[in-house]
Amino acid sequence: MTDAVNPLLAPSELPYALPDYAAIEPEHYLPAFQEAFTRHLAEIQAITRVRSMPTFENTMIPLEQSGALLESVAHTFYTVSSADATAEIQAIDEELAPLMAAHDDAIRLDAQLYWRVKTLHDQLDALGLDPESRYLVERHFREMTHAGAALDAEAKESLTALNQRLSALTTTFEKNLLADTNDLAVLFETAEELDGLGSGELSAAARAARDRGHESGYLITLPLFTGHPYLASLTVRESRRRILEASRARGARDGANDNRPVLTEIVALRAERAALLGYESHAAYITADETAGTPEAVADLLRRLAPAAAANARAEQRALQAIIDKTETEPFPLEAHDWAFYTEKVRAAEYDIDTAALRPWFEAERVLRDGVFAAATKLYGVTFTEREDLLAYHPGARVFEVFNPDSSALGLFILDLYTRDSKRGGAWMNPIVSQSALRGTAPVVVNNLNVARPGDGEPTLLTLDEVTTLFHEFGHALHGLFATVNYPHFAGTNVFRDFVEFPSQVNEMWILWPEVLDEYARHQETGESLDVATLDRLRSTATFNQGHATSEYLAAAWLDQAWHRVTAAPDDVAAFEASALAEIGLDNPAVPPRYASTYFAHVFSGGYSAGYYSYIWSEVLDADTVEWFRENGGLTRENGDRFRARLLGVGGSKDPLQAYRDFRGRDARIAPLLARRGLG
Repeated sequence: MTDAVNPLLAPSELPYALPDYAAIEPEHYLPAFQEAFTRHLAEIQAITRVRSMPTFENTMIPLEQSGALLESVAHTFYTVSSADATAEIQAIDEELAPLMAAHDDAIRLDAQLYWRVKTLHDQLDALGLDPESRYLVERHFREMTHAGAALDAEAKESLTALNQRLSALTTTFEKNLLADTNDLAVLFETAEELDGLGSGELSAAARAARDRGHESGYLITLPLFTGHPYLASLTVRESRRRILEASRARGARDGANDNRPVLTEIVALRAERAALLGYESHAAYITADETAGTPEAVADLLRRLAPAAAANARAEQRALQAIIDKTETEPFPLEAHDWAFYTEKVRAAEYDIDTAALRPWFEAERVLRDGVFAAATKLYGVTFTEREDLLAYHPGARVFEVFNPDSSALGLFILDLYTRDSKRGGAWMNPIVSQSALRGTAPVVVNNLNVARPGDGEPTLLTLDEVTTLFHEFGHALHGLFATVNYPHFAGTNVFRDFVEFPSQVNEMWILWPEVLDEYARHQETGESLDVATLDRLRSTATFNQGHATSEYLAAAWLDQAWHRVTAAPDDVAAFEASALAEIGLDNPAVPPRYASTYFAHVFSGGYSAGYYSYIWSEVLDADTVEWFRENGGLTRENGDRFRARLLGVGGSKDPLQAYRDFRGRDARIAPLLARRGLG
């Protein structure tokens, strides 16, 4: 296939180099990847064949310029494979996975390239580089060493084989999970079984049933995490049980979608790879190049938080059981599928708050424009214009152009809000084009969520959790949009994994900020704002149910660490989980982990292996930053400009903890996190 007929092999003529998705067909992808692999290898060979001694100009600059086509093709494809994974796209993904792993290793493990980078690193002080260029040499050397570039040829061959097999397995894990999530969606015959849901939720369930080919009924699709937003509202206990049982069964049933053998092989191969690279475990390997440094540091934090979280959860459980004993004609022991429902009863009794009743105040379009976008405008001065003339990768994805305070163009933001069978679960941000002064590129970033689409003509009413997710993911988007670097290696959110969640968590603070909330939280029919008393009560619930929320998160983070500290994978997944949770005291059946192993996509098909602790690790910085904003006047342009310039704007071009010190004037303190979580 020639460049002339493959749109992936020619520069995009659309604004910001947005891929011309309307012209791209599935059959274009593999030939484009093959050509991109060939060109990238030739670019690397042009560097390693230079006979003169390495200099920054003859090694690092061409290294950063290399692989531009491959990055473009990969970003274009992986955006689609995660958000619109048709059977054809999945087949391409499976074929591509080992090819991509082999190519990555061909670059990272290249002995001649490593020699050139190491030579520069050995004489770093004599090179007279600016801080970003100096850090570029440091990071390339560190990352290549960490990847195994210093190994001998035989060890590199073994490492490459391991990496290829792992790439295939993680692709299989995600494919199985998507298929099983779709298969286990729960069909209800009558609306009475879904008593407690609003008209919009029922219309979304009816629409999902029709989309799956059912002539009648209501289909409840499953989110990525263990629970489900509807569990808080459903009055029929059997319906709640069916939904949670389906969720927890994903990937753990005999058959084609069984993820148990997949994940145990992943664990075994990761342990083998870590040993080959000289580490005691995969967790040690991963944390060695994160801000945490060691798995022991991670374990110390999790163990510090777990006892108080578990104790708080047990106290909450007793309160819920008391409600059941008092209000139910035939009381029963509280189970996991009951927790959210009775939590809402306690919330209503103690705080006079019904979170389900708040949904009419959270209409999606208003939350987006008058909440998410408006907060960014007030804080950073950026503005947003929808570009209906630009088509993204799916008709449901919307494109917005983003402008700086001086009206200069910044980049594109794409929002893909609604769930569909071809989209993986959860919510995420990814780049399609990354900013780089060296390459002359501007950012194009995507936010994906999985909100149920209501019936035609019905408004999309969000839960408070979905509002939180929208603000959170947009925090990632701002990080990707604002990072202004010379070298593509540092673009956007290319920072340490246990730092990447920090900017997104900070952006959640504006959800209940009065001047933001008053604009977006308006009743979708009357336009009235939430009354002050309701807002006060909502804010007063900040630590409510935090025992459960913290425990379910810590349980998942501990499972991730447990799997990745082993040297040989156990055969019995369920038994291993039970033992690991008992070890840290988070084995409460009423509070299951936020993700069980067989659907833990973050760590078995995403980039968070041995790194799911990142959320709580980053939250230490986040809570400390929220305190700074409150101490310094909150939502002001001066504060936003400081945060953008010293943290978001540096991308990965500076050690993240040093960037934090530049912003805060000191290291973060843990006390604000403990107070937020009700643990201090």
